[in-house]
Amino acid sequence: MGKEAEYRCVECNEEATELHRDYRNGILKITICVACQKPVDKYIEYDPVIILIDAILCKTQAFRHILFNTSLNIHWKLCVFCLLCEAYLRWSELHGSERSSDPSDIIRYTKEWEFYGMFGLAALELSAFCGGTLCFLWLWLTRLQGGSVEFSPLLRALLLSCYGKVLLIPVVIWEHDYAPLCLGLIRLFVLTSNSQAIRVILNVSRRLSLVAVCFGLLSETLAAQACKDLLWSIQDLWTS
Repeated sequence: MGKEAEYRCVECNEEATELHRDYRNGILKITICVACQKPVDKYIEYDPVIILIDAILCKTQAFRHILFNTSLNIHWKLCVFCLLCEAYLRWSELHGSERSSDPSDIIRYTKEWEFYGMFGLAALELSAFCGGTLCFLWLWLTRLQGGSVEFSPLLRALLLSCYGKVLLIPVVIWEHDYAPLCLGLIRLFVLTSNSQAIRVILNVSRRLSLVAVCFGLLSETLAAQACKDLLWSIQDLWTS
C-alpha cells in the first residue's frame, strides 16, 4: 500500500490523513480535527476567489490550505512570470521617455538586450533573497536549536508568496504621480506574504519569520549593490 497523504488542519496545524470523506452521489463530509474539533480544511468548500482574498489578507488558515492541502505546483512558472514583470518595470524606467503607441516599437524594444539584462538582474536578486533567507533559517534552526529544515517546501512557499509582484504591471500601465508609493506598498506586501509563508511552513514565531525576511532583504540589497559596482567598473574599464 502507498503512503497515506499528509495534510494539516488549517486552524491548529495538527496533522491529518484526510480532508473529507466521499459518500458518493456528490455527498462529502469534511473531516473534523481531533485536536481542535473544527473542520480540518474549511476551504475545500470555498470558492477560489474567497481563498485568494483570504490569502491577500495574509490569513494563516488560507496559507495553510494552499501550502499543505493543495497540490499547487506552479511556483516556478509564477516565479518566471513575476521576474518578467519586475524586468519589464525596470526596463520601462530606462525607456520612460521613449514610449510609443506603435505596436512595432513594442516588439522591437522587447528584443533589446537591456530587457534580458534586467531579467537576469531580477533573477539574481531573487536568488540572493531566497538564499539569504534559507541560510539564516538553516543556521538558526539547525545550529542554534538543533532542529532540521526541509528546503524544498520552504522554497516553494517563498516563491508562491511572491505573487504580489504581478501588481507591478498595472502600476506601470496606469502611470501616475503615486507610482513610487504604490511600488513601495507592493514591496511591503510581498515581504509580508514571505514572512507569513515562512511562519506557516515552519510553525515559528512571527518575530523569527520577520528577521529571516529582513536577512534575505539584506542579502538581496548587497547582491544588487555588488552588481551595480561591477557594471560601473566594467563601464569605466571599457571607456578607458
